[in-house]
Amino acid sequence: QVQLVEFGGTLVPIGGSLSLSCVVSGGAFSTYTMGWFRQAPGKEREFVGTINWRDDRTFYADSVKGRFTISRDNAKNTVYLQMNNLKSEDTAVYSCAARLYGSGTYFGWREYAWWGLGTQVTVSG
Repeated sequence: QVQLVEFGGTLVPIGGSLSLSCVVSGGAFSTYTMGWFRQAPGKEREFVGTINWRDDRTFYADSVKGRFTISRDNAKNTVYLQMNNLKSEDTAVYSCAARLYGSGTYFGWREYAWWGLGTQVTVSG
């Protein structure tokens, strides 16, 4: 059984930085394409970014491009989301997700098989 657990959510000031991590247990992490999504109160789940299993290629939503960076450490079964220059509109519950393999770029939450419960990030001035 594949399980994902996110860490690192907290309250940060506008313009601040924060790093989230997601630890995966079960299965073979190196074969998983990983995604980060977020959901703000009253809004739909939103794609943040993804990192490919094969070559670590990343892709980001326009709203975070240039500010957020996804990386992974296969030895630690962990994927990271580094968030810089945070804005109030980045406030949300951030969740990581995994899918087996994949040769494309996966934006939709339905394309991922396993999910963590999420961690709250609040950006406030």
